[in-house]
Amino acid sequence: MATGKINVSVENIFPLIKKFLYSDHEIFLRELVSNGTDATLKLKHLISIGEAKVEYGNPIIEVKVDKEGKKIHIIDQGLGMTADEVEKYINQVAFSGAEEFLDKYKDSAKDSGIIGHFGLGFYSAFMVAEKVEIITKSYKDEPAAHWTCDGSPEFTLEPADKTSRGTEIILHIAEDSLEFLEDSKISGLLNKYNKFMPIPIKFGTRTETLPKPEDAPEDYVNETVETDNIINNPNPAWTKQPSELSDEDYKSFYRELYPMQFEEPLFNIHLNVDYPFNLTGILYFPKLGNDMQIQKDKIQLYQNQVYVTDNVEGIVPEFLTMLKGVIDSPDIPLNVSRSGLQADGAVKKISNYITRKVADKLKALFNENRADFEAKWNDIKIVLEYGMLSEDKFYEKAGAFVLYPTVDDKYFTLDELKENLKENQTDKDGKLVVLYAGNKDAQHSYIEAAKEKGYEVLLLDSPIISHLIQKIEGDNSDLTFVRVDSDHVDNLIKKEENAISKLSDDEKAALKTSLEAYIPKAYTVQLEAMDSQAAPFIITQPEFMRRMKEMSQTGGGGMFGMGNMPEMYNLVVNTNSDLASNILNTEDKTHQEHLVKQALDLAKLSQNLLKGEALTAFVKRSFEMIK
Repeated sequence: MATGKINVSVENIFPLIKKFLYSDHEIFLRELVSNGTDATLKLKHLISIGEAKVEYGNPIIEVKVDKEGKKIHIIDQGLGMTADEVEKYINQVAFSGAEEFLDKYKDSAKDSGIIGHFGLGFYSAFMVAEKVEIITKSYKDEPAAHWTCDGSPEFTLEPADKTSRGTEIILHIAEDSLEFLEDSKISGLLNKYNKFMPIPIKFGTRTETLPKPEDAPEDYVNETVETDNIINNPNPAWTKQPSELSDEDYKSFYRELYPMQFEEPLFNIHLNVDYPFNLTGILYFPKLGNDMQIQKDKIQLYQNQVYVTDNVEGIVPEFLTMLKGVIDSPDIPLNVSRSGLQADGAVKKISNYITRKVADKLKALFNENRADFEAKWNDIKIVLEYGMLSEDKFYEKAGAFVLYPTVDDKYFTLDELKENLKENQTDKDGKLVVLYAGNKDAQHSYIEAAKEKGYEVLLLDSPIISHLIQKIEGDNSDLTFVRVDSDHVDNLIKKEENAISKLSDDEKAALKTSLEAYIPKAYTVQLEAMDSQAAPFIITQPEFMRRMKEMSQTGGGGMFGMGNMPEMYNLVVNTNSDLASNILNTEDKTHQEHLVKQALDLAKLSQNLLKGEALTAFVKRSFEMIK
């Protein structure tokens, strides 16, 4: 029997591992199962290149819980280790066997799927175990070895009587970690971290009922058999080529990822690149609507089919974190505990690739079936609009597929919009005026007035639209966006024929004085001669101030917040209306005040500005007037 000391550079390596190296103790199982997977994949590779003269068979990794004995067993049928290899790979902390293997076979092993990198994964066992045993036999014709360590630098290494190839790790669970002896706990961890590992993982057995034979008698009782309970899918959809998968395959995988998600995704994007980095994955667009406060962190990051994290910030552009799915890349630089990212130039390249790939896919979907794309627009627009704001590379490509719907459910790209508006919606300087509504119901009267003049009105109702149109205007000097209830509408769009005011200049001055005596200071009175059938009082908002106010409110002062903006409105009074003449000619100041307030409240009501005490007073006054 050999004895010795583990070769470490610091005396207190075990407390360091237990307390600081891994942020979450539960990942010990991920690391040990990953090691078993590595050992199996290494053997497969050596057999494929003729260096191992053994049968590969159908290897699995088995996890067993011995609750009474307070032990967990992780058993693989991989290439195993000789006693010398145990000395080399286990006793020299941080000497990575996987890294050495890849270096030795770098030309032939690059696609073998070997996971290990730092050589510290095995020692995560000591986060939950007071003693660890390794019983291992190499695929080579050498004796088996039995290594034991109690968490100190002391170890024992002796021959073992194991006759089958592979390695068994036995964890003697510490008193402060007995929760890991519960089947439900282990099952949950395997499902979280190892659900898509490339080698089948057995955890317990399950009972299966055999089918009833065709010639069975009526009183036949179906037979049952115990079978291995394989808890993972070794060949998930993202590891296959898109040509191998149907629409139903993608939907089925979505249900596998999110078993509690009952709504089908709108469409998927299959990522598959091998240069200048390796990356595969599938992203799904769920129905999103206008809600920017949806739960993020639904994209899972894997490294060679080993789950790492669902915090993909940095790898996936922020606007795409609202999507769901999987990304797998061996080239993503992780920290030593495989639980987070390291800063690295490759991460930005991967992010840029994903942005480009998503944009290309959206363009293809738009070109292949525009009607279907239009039908899904309201469910995906918030992601795309946010992407245009936050990612310049996405913005550059978005013009080919981002849509601008009208209140009548017609859809235009920006170029199509310009072509459609150029004859009828230009200002005196020849700039295109894009009219839009933010709320179809609240701005109904303004929409109808614009449509009666032959104008096209868009429906742009996402919470970030003010930011987006600001950016679009900055890049398109030939157009401006104006909301239908804005004071810019009549100034910017060519009028039909200017109506002549029935009131003289002195009468208009007197009318303005009377009006200003009764309306709040937040309103600026503007007198305009319009058709006598037009509304007598119309409330508009200064376009710039309204837009700035909307932008200040987006994100509650967070993402786009810029403080509180004051309330400012315009009261546009039609000087050719009968009401304007009545207000001007009424000598009874009380009656004049009632007329002004009633008309103002009606205009405010049409803009959804009449609320609370003011609404109550309006209703009471209205009933009094119709008695």
